[in-house]
Amino acid sequence: MAQTYDEIQQQIQRLQQKADALRSSEVKEVLDKIKVAIAHYELTAEQLGLGAGKRMNGKGAATPVASSKPGKGKGTKAQFSDLEGNVWGGRGPRPAWLRKALDAGHDINEFRIGRRNKPKVTAKPAAVDATATADSAAPTASQAATPAAKKSKRAAKVQYSDGAGRDWSGMGPRPGWLKAAIESGKSLADFAK
Repeated sequence: MAQTYDEIQQQIQRLQQKADALRSSEVKEVLDKIKVAIAHYELTAEQLGLGAGKRMNGKGAATPVASSKPGKGKGTKAQFSDLEGNVWGGRGPRPAWLRKALDAGHDINEFRIGRRNKPKVTAKPAAVDATATADSAAPTASQAATPAAKKSKRAAKVQYSDGAGRDWSGMGPRPGWLKAAIESGKSLADFAK
């Protein structure tokens, strides 16, 4: 006996419900296995292809999200990440999550991909009091604990001059006037101050 249209639709609906239940249980098993592997190998979202700028397509593959600036960031792999899945390629301005961590005393190398050491928090030096005068004789405790941000240039041991207003510090390449004088028979000691 031939089935009616309604009977076939009901049969399709029952089979679809069975298929959905079966798929749901299979997905749960697969997710459990994936979670164990991610935890075991300490994988990041970027390593899985799910980092910033990616989204899942309907087929389960990660695809790049269209960029508002074509050509920007292509070929840049993430070099830094945190345990929250935030990533940064190391180019351009540092992202807020990284700036915040660095301000809290973390070292940038703690976030370098491939490094899985426990974060080390170092105390940031206290801000220098803006009301302190420049002619203070003794540095404040925070100033004494802070290393000099920039080393001063090393000073030359000897200065050289030709007496006509041309000088050379003794560092870097010799100036043309000095080369010419030495070629004419004078010695470097003749120009030492």
